[in-house]
Amino acid sequence: MKTDQENLPVAVIGAGPVGLAAAAHLIERGEQPLVLEGGPSVGHSVMKWGHVRMFSPWRFNIDSAARRLLEASGWEEPCGESYPTGGEIVGKYLEPLASIGAVAEALRLSHRVISVTRDGIDKVRSHNRADHPFIIRTVDAAGNLAIHRARAVIDASGTWETPNPLGVDGYPVPGEDLFSSRIDYGIPDMAGDREADFGGAKVLVVGSGHSSFNAVLDLLRLKENYPETTITWGMRKTKLDKVFGGGESDALPERAELGQKVRQAVVSGAVTLLNPLRIDGLSENDGDSSIKVAVTVDEESFELKVDRIVVATGFRPDPGFSREMRVRLDSALECAEKLGPLIDPNEHSCGSVPAHGAAELAHPEAGYFIVGMKSYGRAPTFLLATGYEQVRSVVAEIAGDHEAAAKVQLDLPETGVCHLDGSNDEAPSSCCA
Repeated sequence: MKTDQENLPVAVIGAGPVGLAAAAHLIERGEQPLVLEGGPSVGHSVMKWGHVRMFSPWRFNIDSAARRLLEASGWEEPCGESYPTGGEIVGKYLEPLASIGAVAEALRLSHRVISVTRDGIDKVRSHNRADHPFIIRTVDAAGNLAIHRARAVIDASGTWETPNPLGVDGYPVPGEDLFSSRIDYGIPDMAGDREADFGGAKVLVVGSGHSSFNAVLDLLRLKENYPETTITWGMRKTKLDKVFGGGESDALPERAELGQKVRQAVVSGAVTLLNPLRIDGLSENDGDSSIKVAVTVDEESFELKVDRIVVATGFRPDPGFSREMRVRLDSALECAEKLGPLIDPNEHSCGSVPAHGAAELAHPEAGYFIVGMKSYGRAPTFLLATGYEQVRSVVAEIAGDHEAAAKVQLDLPETGVCHLDGSNDEAPSSCCA
């Protein structure tokens, strides 16, 4: 007979691809998931880059347990070798998955998690700690508080809401908050609903990863209809030999093509490249409405005048709601301590990260796991397939199948391009795409 705590659900924080995959694995094992999503729909953060086409094909982006649930419902799987956009991932995969009875019953939309703790005790108390269930507090769009009890917690909340700022030291530069209405983090839909903001504008894109590649290419397409659009691209990197990707050696051809297109744009002069770039501050420009950007490029300081800035320098985890959890993090990457050496972007590419699961993702807080993009902390080498194997292993561990949890396997394309060059440059920010 199960104890009262064993009868509680397993809380899953986030209803993106990895969070819903966790729910699917829990359902397969007869466990009761409770999926808490802060946004009003599944894949809410994914839709913020819904216009972007992924460089990994469908077959790498569908979880095995989710596929089995969907196939049982009569779902028709998209062509495995085609490349979905973020919007297609939501519309053709996540929304059908969320409509399946057991998943729909577990789903709580507009439930933003504000805290996770143990029932009746704080972080300091050790005695019988694991005997106390988890308490998760959420607020809805109207500010109403709800309290949920769970026997385990799988945090798949991601990092999209906490982008890296402009400063090379990890902090915002002076004036960054002043111009927040004209700064976009990530990949805005410049050829879509944001065309009026970017068409004909002087735009500075900052970043050296695939998010910045997409932003630059979107601006080039916009420039065809708005010839006065100017594109300046700033990178913190000193060396450019690996910036544009692995070319023919890249096992993901869509990514290789992306790199070659932006290289050609730089060579042709359609895009002005500044590197190594450091932004020192933003201020108002006398005489017009442009932003005055103080920069240093290769030890030479000067000013740029731009209308808008796109910051594509990656993301970082927000540890806020887990403050009362006993987590042990890698001091550099802010990922699980045991995971750090396996995913270090100074050593590993997207495809060379070894398989890992519950053992590497475990924290001193028994029953609490961080998975998906957030599990990688500040490392940019995450792929969806990695997250799916993570939750398969974690769910097996929670269900008591320790043998299955320990057998981790990962089939990823070797790329050799998603890593740092040893400097303090920002890493490619969308290996997850």
